[in-house]
Amino acid sequence: MDIKTFESPVPEVCASKIFEACGAKFDTDVVTDLWQKIRRHQWVLSEKLDRDVGFKIACKDFVDNIGTDEELATHNQEKLLVQMGAQAITRDIWDTISDTQPPKKLIQKKIILPLVEEELSRKHGVTPPKTIIFFGPPGTGKTHFVKAMAGRLAWWYVEIMPSMLMVDGVDKIGAHLRSVMEKARDLEEVVIFIDEFEELAGNRDKASRIDRSITNEFLKQVPLIKSHTSKVLLVCATNYIRQLDAALLRPGRFDCIIPVGTLDESGRETILKYFLSKMNVGAIDLARIIALTGKYTPADIEYLFQTIAQHAFEEECESGSNVPVTTDAIVQAIATFTPSLTEGVIEEFKEDIIKYSRA
Repeated sequence: MDIKTFESPVPEVCASKIFEACGAKFDTDVVTDLWQKIRRHQWVLSEKLDRDVGFKIACKDFVDNIGTDEELATHNQEKLLVQMGAQAITRDIWDTISDTQPPKKLIQKKIILPLVEEELSRKHGVTPPKTIIFFGPPGTGKTHFVKAMAGRLAWWYVEIMPSMLMVDGVDKIGAHLRSVMEKARDLEEVVIFIDEFEELAGNRDKASRIDRSITNEFLKQVPLIKSHTSKVLLVCATNYIRQLDAALLRPGRFDCIIPVGTLDESGRETILKYFLSKMNVGAIDLARIIALTGKYTPADIEYLFQTIAQHAFEEECESGSNVPVTTDAIVQAIATFTPSLTEGVIEEFKEDIIKYSRA
């Protein structure tokens, strides 16, 4: 019997023969590979015992003694990741965030290092966080930080949007949330992200019956994520932390509550360089642009540069000659753009940092 020349029947036949041989049922999308492994095991047993071993004996021995749990777990994880729309995030997103930004420093020390240096964490009794809230004004880069974290860890990134939980109406949101969280707990090395968290976990004192039930369900699910042994990070983001139910903000539910807000000069420089590197530019006075974008969020800067790039593109299409983006063109665009951050928003954010931050 040649170990390299096994032929597999159609998946349905493979599944049927395996079931007849050992009474185990497997999905048709894994049985072809399983069939090959059992046949190879049959060959190995025959060689080892110096006699022909039947398929039934080989199948039973493989399932009972060699086992398929790990293979099936891997397959089920891959299948589940596809169902949940998992994305692989590259490491370079982490590098687009300035090292001077306070959230990056905190994430590196409190989250990344304990997960990367597992043995050292155990030695010092450090328990890596499993549940995190990012809060801050709209457009300040909360989603970007979550993706960057997944890229830095080389973990999968799965976003659960509130709209996904509403597919069967608001009455079913709690049930869908429970189902999604149960699936998430079975994954490994995954960052689960929920944006607009206040929509799912709002203050119960002012909520409808249905909204209260959704918040209650989340209050049940967070401890289950924390107590599970799998490598899963649950990260929730909100623009309006004051709207979250107080029970979720108490110690014991979320391990870290991290503010993501205004950019310092170094942070703006990093983002500006990133977008400028993707454009057709001439000589740029970067210091001047940094000084003019003090109240800009990362989303503001991205939109601003998309607008500038589009204008330069259209102008070159019309003129037929090279149109590099200049400092003056950027300054003119800034003069017509209203940034998201105001003194009022910044002051409110500072108050929230004092009241809610925890790491």
